Amino acid sequence: MTRAPVGFDLDMTLIDSRRAIMASFAGVAADTGVPIDPAAVDSRLGIKLEDELAFWFPADQVAPAMRIYREHYLRLAGPLTTVLPGAREALAAVRAAGAHAVVITAKYELSARLSLDGAGLTPDELFAGVHGPEKAAVLAGLGATAYVGDTPADMAAAVQARAHAVGVTTGSFTAGELSAAGADLVLASLAEFPVRYAGLGV
Repeated sequence: MTRAPVGFDLDMTLIDSRRAIMASFAGVAADTGVPIDPAAVDSRLGIKLEDELAFWFPADQVAPAMRIYREHYLRLAGPLTTVLPGAREALAAVRAAGAHAVVITAKYELSARLSLDGAGLTPDELFAGVHGPEKAAVLAGLGATAYVGDTPADMAAAVQARAHAVGVTTGSFTAGELSAAGADLVLASLAEFPVRYAGLGV
Protein backbone atom coordinates (compact mmCIF):
# COMPACT_ATOMS: atom_id res chain seq x y z
CA MET A 1 0.00 0.00 0.00
CA THR A 2 1.41 3.38 -1.03
CA ARG A 3 1.29 6.04 1.65
CA ALA A 4 0.48 9.67 0.94
CA PRO A 5 3.45 11.72 -0.27
CA VAL A 6 5.50 14.09 1.86
CA GLY A 7 6.53 17.47 0.49
CA PHE A 8 9.80 19.24 1.19
CA ASP A 9 10.86 22.79 0.57
CA LEU A 10 14.30 23.10 -1.06
CA ASP A 11 16.32 26.19 -0.07
CA MET A 12 17.44 26.07 3.58
CA THR A 13 15.35 22.94 4.17
CA LEU A 14 17.14 20.29 2.10
CA ILE A 15 20.06 22.38 0.87
CA ASP A 16 22.08 25.32 2.18
CA SER A 17 22.01 27.62 -0.80
CA ARG A 18 22.43 30.86 1.15
CA ARG A 19 25.98 31.57 -0.11
CA ALA A 20 25.00 30.99 -3.74
CA ILE A 21 21.89 33.16 -3.41
CA MET A 22 23.70 36.01 -1.67
CA ALA A 23 26.59 35.91 -4.14
CA SER A 24 24.13 36.00 -7.03
CA PHE A 25 22.34 39.04 -5.63
CA ALA A 26 25.72 40.68 -5.09
CA GLY A 27 26.43 39.98 -8.76
CA VAL A 28 23.16 41.62 -9.77
CA ALA A 29 24.00 44.68 -7.68
CA ALA A 30 27.48 44.91 -9.20
CA ASP A 31 26.23 44.49 -12.77
CA THR A 32 23.35 46.96 -12.48
CA GLY A 33 24.70 49.48 -9.98
CA VAL A 34 21.57 49.04 -7.85
CA PRO A 35 22.36 48.54 -4.13
CA ILE A 36 20.81 45.37 -2.67
CA ASP A 37 20.87 44.83 1.11
CA PRO A 38 21.93 41.22 1.86
CA ALA A 39 20.26 41.27 5.29
CA ALA A 40 16.93 42.22 3.76
CA VAL A 41 17.23 39.47 1.15
CA ASP A 42 18.14 36.96 3.83
CA SER A 43 15.10 37.92 5.90
CA ARG A 44 12.84 36.90 3.02
CA LEU A 45 14.62 33.78 1.75
CA GLY A 46 12.07 31.43 0.22
CA ILE A 47 9.99 33.87 -1.80
CA LYS A 48 10.03 33.91 -5.60
CA LEU A 49 12.99 35.59 -7.26
CA GLU A 50 10.80 38.10 -9.09
CA ASP A 51 9.12 39.09 -5.82
CA GLU A 52 12.48 39.72 -4.14
CA LEU A 53 13.83 41.70 -7.07
CA ALA A 54 10.68 43.83 -7.02
CA PHE A 55 11.92 45.27 -3.72
CA TRP A 56 14.97 46.68 -5.55
CA PHE A 57 13.94 47.35 -9.15
CA PRO A 58 11.03 49.07 -10.94
CA ALA A 59 8.57 46.65 -12.52
CA ASP A 60 10.01 47.06 -16.03
CA GLN A 61 13.51 46.16 -14.80
CA VAL A 62 12.63 43.01 -12.85
CA ALA A 63 12.78 40.63 -15.83
CA PRO A 64 16.25 41.80 -16.96
CA ALA A 65 17.46 41.56 -13.34
CA MET A 66 16.11 38.00 -13.17
CA ARG A 67 18.18 37.05 -16.22
CA ILE A 68 21.30 38.54 -14.65
CA TYR A 69 20.63 36.77 -11.36
CA ARG A 70 20.17 33.39 -13.05
CA GLU A 71 23.39 33.78 -15.03
CA HIS A 72 25.23 34.22 -11.75
CA TYR A 73 23.28 31.53 -9.91
CA LEU A 74 23.77 28.86 -12.54
CA ARG A 75 27.51 29.49 -12.28
CA LEU A 76 27.65 29.65 -8.49
CA ALA A 77 25.09 27.05 -7.39
CA GLY A 78 27.41 24.06 -7.80
CA PRO A 79 30.41 25.28 -5.81
CA LEU A 80 28.42 27.21 -3.20
CA THR A 81 25.58 24.80 -2.35
CA THR A 82 25.77 22.08 0.30
CA VAL A 83 23.38 19.42 1.60
CA LEU A 84 21.87 20.21 4.99
CA PRO A 85 22.30 17.62 7.77
CA GLY A 86 19.74 14.85 7.56
CA ALA A 87 18.41 15.75 4.10
CA ARG A 88 19.31 12.45 2.47
CA GLU A 89 18.10 10.49 5.46
CA ALA A 90 14.79 12.39 5.50
CA LEU A 91 14.05 11.55 1.88
CA ALA A 92 15.09 7.94 2.51
CA ALA A 93 12.82 7.69 5.57
CA VAL A 94 9.80 8.78 3.54
CA ARG A 95 10.56 6.26 0.82
CA ALA A 96 11.23 3.50 3.34
CA ALA A 97 7.74 4.12 4.70
CA GLY A 98 6.28 3.55 1.23
CA ALA A 99 5.64 7.18 0.31
CA HIS A 100 6.98 9.55 -2.31
CA ALA A 101 9.32 12.38 -1.30
CA VAL A 102 8.35 15.47 -3.31
CA VAL A 103 10.18 18.81 -3.54
CA ILE A 104 7.92 21.87 -3.78
CA THR A 105 9.84 25.12 -4.15
CA ALA A 106 9.59 28.73 -5.25
CA LYS A 107 12.86 28.24 -7.11
CA TYR A 108 13.03 28.35 -10.91
CA GLU A 109 12.91 24.77 -12.20
CA LEU A 110 16.31 24.79 -13.93
CA SER A 111 17.95 26.27 -10.83
CA ALA A 112 16.17 23.78 -8.60
CA ARG A 113 17.28 20.81 -10.70
CA LEU A 114 20.85 22.12 -10.82
CA SER A 115 20.86 22.55 -7.05
CA LEU A 116 19.44 19.07 -6.44
CA ASP A 117 21.89 17.46 -8.85
CA GLY A 118 24.81 19.30 -7.29
CA ALA A 119 23.73 18.19 -3.83
CA GLY A 120 23.18 14.61 -4.96
CA LEU A 121 19.50 14.62 -4.00
CA THR A 122 16.82 12.98 -6.15
CA PRO A 123 13.18 13.60 -5.20
CA ASP A 124 10.39 11.50 -6.67
CA GLU A 125 8.81 14.65 -8.11
CA LEU A 126 9.71 18.32 -8.35
CA PHE A 127 7.25 21.22 -8.41
CA ALA A 128 9.03 24.52 -9.00
CA GLY A 129 8.03 28.17 -9.22
CA VAL A 130 5.39 28.02 -6.49
CA HIS A 131 5.14 29.90 -3.20
CA GLY A 132 2.61 30.41 -0.42
CA PRO A 133 -0.93 29.46 -1.49
CA GLU A 134 0.50 27.99 -4.71
CA LYS A 135 2.40 25.47 -2.59
CA ALA A 136 -0.81 24.71 -0.73
CA ALA A 137 -2.56 23.97 -4.02
CA VAL A 138 0.20 21.54 -5.04
CA LEU A 139 0.10 19.83 -1.63
CA ALA A 140 -3.67 19.51 -1.75
CA GLY A 141 -3.56 18.17 -5.29
CA LEU A 142 -1.07 15.51 -4.25
CA GLY A 143 -2.99 14.65 -1.10
CA ALA A 144 0.28 15.18 0.78
CA THR A 145 0.29 14.13 4.39
CA ALA A 146 3.01 16.57 5.47
CA TYR A 147 5.09 19.49 4.25
CA VAL A 148 8.52 20.25 5.62
CA GLY A 149 9.91 23.76 5.32
CA ASP A 150 11.85 26.55 6.98
CA THR A 151 9.54 29.56 6.59
CA PRO A 152 6.22 30.72 8.04
CA ALA A 153 4.82 30.73 4.50
CA ASP A 154 5.68 27.02 4.25
CA MET A 155 3.81 26.30 7.47
CA ALA A 156 0.81 28.31 6.31
CA ALA A 157 0.77 26.38 3.03
CA ALA A 158 0.73 23.08 4.88
CA VAL A 159 -2.09 24.25 7.14
CA GLN A 160 -4.10 25.45 4.15
CA ALA A 161 -3.61 22.06 2.46
CA ARG A 162 -4.59 20.20 5.66
CA ALA A 163 -1.16 18.55 5.80
CA HIS A 164 1.08 18.20 8.85
CA ALA A 165 3.25 21.31 9.03
CA VAL A 166 6.83 20.40 9.95
CA GLY A 167 9.22 23.30 10.46
CA VAL A 168 13.00 23.26 10.52
CA THR A 169 15.04 26.13 11.97
CA THR A 170 17.85 25.81 9.43
CA GLY A 171 16.66 28.92 7.57
CA SER A 172 16.08 32.50 8.73
CA PHE A 173 13.16 31.85 11.10
CA THR A 174 12.92 30.77 14.73
CA ALA A 175 10.97 27.92 16.24
CA GLY A 176 8.56 30.48 17.69
CA GLU A 177 7.91 32.08 14.32
CA LEU A 178 7.30 28.70 12.69
CA SER A 179 4.98 27.61 15.49
CA ALA A 180 3.06 30.87 15.28
CA ALA A 181 2.52 30.19 11.57
CA GLY A 182 0.94 26.83 12.32
CA ALA A 183 3.78 24.32 12.61
CA ASP A 184 2.65 21.06 14.23
CA LEU A 185 6.26 20.12 14.86
CA VAL A 186 9.51 22.12 14.76
CA LEU A 187 12.90 20.46 14.35
CA ALA A 188 16.38 21.89 14.77
CA SER A 189 17.37 20.08 11.58
CA LEU A 190 16.30 17.25 9.30
CA ALA A 191 18.61 14.97 11.25
CA GLU A 192 15.66 14.61 13.65
CA PHE A 193 13.15 13.95 10.89
CA PRO A 194 13.27 10.13 10.43
CA VAL A 195 12.30 9.38 14.04
CA ARG A 196 9.77 12.19 14.27
CA TYR A 197 8.19 11.25 10.91
CA ALA A 198 7.58 7.74 12.19
CA GLY A 199 5.95 9.27 15.25
CA LEU A 200 3.53 11.35 13.21
CA GLY A 201 1.64 8.21 12.32
CA VAL A 202 1.00 9.37 8.74
